[in-house]
Amino acid sequence: MTVELLRHGDAVVGYHPGSDLDRLRSPRPYLTATSSSGMPVTQEAPDDHPHHLGLSAALPDVDGTSFWGGRTYVRDRGSTLLDNHGAQGVRQREVRDGAVFEQLVWLDRHGEALLEEERTITVRGADENVEISWTTRLTAVADTVTFGSPQTNGREGAFYGGLFWRTPFRSALVRTADGDGLGAAHGSTSPWLAVDAAGASLVAATASGMPWFVRVEGYVGFGPAVAVTQRRRLEQGESLRLDLAVAILDGAPTSPDEVAARLLADVRDPV
Repeated sequence: MTVELLRHGDAVVGYHPGSDLDRLRSPRPYLTATSSSGMPVTQEAPDDHPHHLGLSAALPDVDGTSFWGGRTYVRDRGSTLLDNHGAQGVRQREVRDGAVFEQLVWLDRHGEALLEEERTITVRGADENVEISWTTRLTAVADTVTFGSPQTNGREGAFYGGLFWRTPFRSALVRTADGDGLGAAHGSTSPWLAVDAAGASLVAATASGMPWFVRVEGYVGFGPAVAVTQRRRLEQGESLRLDLAVAILDGAPTSPDEVAARLLADVRDPV
């Protein structure tokens, strides 16, 4: 059952269990949102990528298992539909005061546990805006777990995977502390990313230090990337922390760094 985390004017933020998704979408919980004017700022299951699910924790290659959905990029073969889709199972969930606290397990296609996760999501209204904070701690269950991306598997520039936000925007201007435009944003380790579209803007922030994956052609989507130039490795019992905070605004912010400073306080010290 979908949980409504916030209704703030015409802004609505919902959390979906994802348990009814087909296996090719790598079933997982995900979040959807609208702005205070009622404009959708997330997109779920679009025709071009039906495995894109608003905001979710999505990794394309965990020891060869896809928790992203759709096709997998295989070196020297390209994007290939494989029988390698995993699923995130919820072991425990508590919802209170616009916050979700979850314990999850990431299972491969055989039902074997690869990762355990502790997740905290908080949502609040701030004046006319909405702010969302998502922090996750992934812990390796198997002896060694490695994370890859299409780029680490040979597809240049496609280092997506982590906490990923798919928008419905047809186009957008992106800005970071390193400069404006896709060339400055894609791969930047700026603590913030502003995405300005017609009718709404998003200011995203991360304390992870991970580079931003940003796309503005074909679709608009973004997120801090887990595996960029090489596979990331966790030994059994080791953990990896992911975080993303996003402010949903009706207009373009004049000082995204000021908005980001408030967001970063949330991800550094979640509820």
